[in-house]
Amino acid sequence: MGEVTRGARALVVCPDIRGMAYDLDAQSRLSEAEGLALAIGVVIADSFVLPVRDVRPNLLFGAGQVDNIRIACEQNEAELVVVDGALTPIQQRNLEDKLARKVIDRTGLILEIFGERAATAEGRLQVELAHLDYQQSRLVRSWTHLERQRGGFGFLGGPGETQIEADRRMIRQRMGRLRKELEQIRKTRGLHRERRERAPWPVVALVGYTNAGKSTLFNRLTGAGVMAEDLLFATLDPTMRAIALPGVEKAILSDTVGFISDLPTQLVAAFRATLEEVTAADVICHVRDISNPSSAAQKAQVLHVLRDLGVIDGEGEASIPILEIWNKWDQLDHEDADDLAAQVEANDDIVATSAVTGEGVDVLLDRLGEMLTRNAALRTFEVAAGDGRRIAWLHAHGEVIEDIEAEEGGSTRLITVRLNPKELGQYEALA
Repeated sequence: MGEVTRGARALVVCPDIRGMAYDLDAQSRLSEAEGLALAIGVVIADSFVLPVRDVRPNLLFGAGQVDNIRIACEQNEAELVVVDGALTPIQQRNLEDKLARKVIDRTGLILEIFGERAATAEGRLQVELAHLDYQQSRLVRSWTHLERQRGGFGFLGGPGETQIEADRRMIRQRMGRLRKELEQIRKTRGLHRERRERAPWPVVALVGYTNAGKSTLFNRLTGAGVMAEDLLFATLDPTMRAIALPGVEKAILSDTVGFISDLPTQLVAAFRATLEEVTAADVICHVRDISNPSSAAQKAQVLHVLRDLGVIDGEGEASIPILEIWNKWDQLDHEDADDLAAQVEANDDIVATSAVTGEGVDVLLDRLGEMLTRNAALRTFEVAAGDGRRIAWLHAHGEVIEDIEAEEGGSTRLITVRLNPKELGQYEALA
């Protein structure tokens, strides 16, 4: 989006406004804001909660608090300030003037993440639409400031009120075109089930609340079993990797944007669109930070979104198998770990892991292999010896038990292979 430079040193400030109702306590919100900032690749120089007794319309914070933020920026050499709250355009402009640094609020921060993670056409359009809506309201700032600080879509030009009006009109026109494109995509989009059937390899999607350790687990899993095919990676999204699982030669592990509380209303559609790929998964892994006191509330939010996406029906039944991963097990004290271990032991749909130490990862891989091969059966195919395409497909997608000549010097081969119903359907659909 052009707002934030990866590797920038950031100061994260969480305003705790008196009288405002929050889903989480101040410390949990600060931790969440840190997770969001880390998700866009900035370095957190310092972070703190700042109590706000009375909201100042021009700055949000009091003058003394703004001075304290500026001093903290100088001491920590921070070039970016992340405010975990919604800033009005005036507040954002005035804070940037007072702090002489780039300031990004919660909405802008989430837009940055969505912009990186949107993998589908609808997701990218929804994110751009939300960004333009956000940007449009920020054209009230002085033009010298706008030229220095903003931009990103290439049409913001020289100074003057006339130029601002022209840019507002261009933004409105672009938003109108985006809405038409989105409507067309919705009309022509096929069923998710059909897309799942066409996928060449099974897909495992990681979902979870922000800061649950999804990305760390993603890196742990792909680092342990990355397929040595550089060509494959060139065609995959940065948040998708090929992994090997027991009984499954190749599967795609997909990381998704983290779920969050208090999502700004105008971003809800963009958020759901970035998660559209989840509905095309063969297995969903719900990663939970089991050491977090708010873990149960976070789980409820994740399930609520999965219900909205149609993955879970009104009866609570899931159309796609869901495996719960109780992550950060190493951060539990012994008493809590003992209490929770009994639940893990009694439930095949829960695996305890620590993405940092690697504890439980082998069990997780085994469980995923079991889930993906649960309905697999041995089948024997007679294939023409010269039909390299079918022979290669069976070796690439199934677990080949035997591959022999049907008869000595014969023109056909007998291939015994373990395939699940999805793979069998794909094989039979080969032209």
